[in-house]
Amino acid sequence: MIREIDTAEITKNIKEMCIQVNYDLSDDMKKALVHAEETEASPIGKKVLGQLQDNLRIAKEDQIPICQDTGMAVVFLEIGQDVHLTGSGLEDAVNEGVRQGYQEGFLRKSVVEDPIERVNTKDNTPAVIHTRIVPGDRIAIRLAPKGFGSENMSKVYMLKPADGIEGVKHAILSAVEEAGPNACPPMVVGVGVGGTFEKAALMAKEALTREVGVPSQKAWVKELEQEMLQKINDLGIGPAGLGGSTTALAVNVNTYPTHIAGLPVAVNICCHVNRHIQRVI
Repeated sequence: MIREIDTAEITKNIKEMCIQVNYDLSDDMKKALVHAEETEASPIGKKVLGQLQDNLRIAKEDQIPICQDTGMAVVFLEIGQDVHLTGSGLEDAVNEGVRQGYQEGFLRKSVVEDPIERVNTKDNTPAVIHTRIVPGDRIAIRLAPKGFGSENMSKVYMLKPADGIEGVKHAILSAVEEAGPNACPPMVVGVGVGGTFEKAALMAKEALTREVGVPSQKAWVKELEQEMLQKINDLGIGPAGLGGSTTALAVNVNTYPTHIAGLPVAVNICCHVNRHIQRVI
């Protein structure tokens, strides 16, 4: 049975999501910050974590952005194959939602139309859009505005198969150690292992949208996530880079089959304002 959905619904939802996600951090991130403050060993680190939560409360109460960098909008769409879209074009609808959300929410417009000429588009469009066709008659929208303080600290490594799991661990730790305080810790670390050059990066980005505290269902990946979280926190970078036992709140790893000759690894780092929101139409 084909279900018709007007793309105006996509625009409306994305507009609302842009505002909501920039004003109010998701529950999983809030819980992670509370737990981090309770367990942080450093007095300075504990104070910083408390201040971050004060900032969250003020942002929600006053309906203002959690962070001045309201990010570049990254949108993941899963469109049911039994959906027939009507109205404007899909990408136009997504970008119109971003445009309205950033204008009506008084969110900072950070997108430039050309990477060299650097002229601001003045409405934070275009978004970066990833689309998948899936079974069903619904549309799932995930929105993750990505700030560039942490985005600039991210890495892609093309390892050799012989580097194995130890090479993967070294790549993750190296990326985080190099990022240091510049990624506004405590951070969430998204990792993609496998696929190709671009697939690994996409998986790392998508891993940041997984609920913090929900581990991978693969046993070896779950072990890797736990080990890396511990080793990253042992680096002592700490909240705001001022030292402590909470450098990361989570390490989320996604994997995909790869070529016999390769072992791609991508590390996409996000600051403590790891914004992600999902709706289903």
